[in-house]
Amino acid sequence: MEKRSLLKEFTKGIIKENPVLRLVLGCCATLAVSTSASNAIGMGLATTFVLVCSNAVISLLRKVIPDKVRIPAFITVIAGFVSVVQMLIKAYSPELDTALGIFLPLIVVNCIILGRAEMFASKNKILPSIVDGLGMGVGFTATLLVMGMIREFFGAGTLFGFPITAGIIDPIIVFILPPGGFFVFGILIAVANKMAGEGGRKAELGCQGCPLAASCSKIKEKEAAEK
Repeated sequence: MEKRSLLKEFTKGIIKENPVLRLVLGCCATLAVSTSASNAIGMGLATTFVLVCSNAVISLLRKVIPDKVRIPAFITVIAGFVSVVQMLIKAYSPELDTALGIFLPLIVVNCIILGRAEMFASKNKILPSIVDGLGMGVGFTATLLVMGMIREFFGAGTLFGFPITAGIIDPIIVFILPPGGFFVFGILIAVANKMAGEGGRKAELGCQGCPLAASCSKIKEKEAAEK
């Protein structure tokens, strides 16, 4: 039963509660770094590392951190792991560090990480918190990768820097510009909603479908009684 519960916590972040496509968190970094597949993977892996590590530490300290200072404490923990990631990337992949730019240190204020710390890690044990962070990180990385591949393929005619459509199809530059990012983002949100089973409910018409129907009927009864 516990394994099934952990599997559910992991898989929810991929589609059902995808942090970008379903919860619409971390959109700024998503749109900014998804101009290429390699940048997308780099940002996704860095964010996943911070998610897992910060969830684990915050879960361990959940009974020690006072409620009044929990948000500053969470940000301090997250900032520590972001500093570690930034130093590692600077040392071993300076090209990626240059490509990600300011968005790498801005992982500290990424709504996905702080949101999982507040909503899950601070209320659950360490193992479910690690699995939750890993699942959310995988969902975030997958979203970035798909967006990066689509935008790079159509916008530059390459994938991971290798030419694919050179001499065959001219690149559609708009895909690597902000409008193209929003276009691809909207399409992926629609696909995620469809896969999650939303959008298939029929609209309720008439008074029964109105949230104010009860109050309206009471008003009518009162007016009829007064007459």
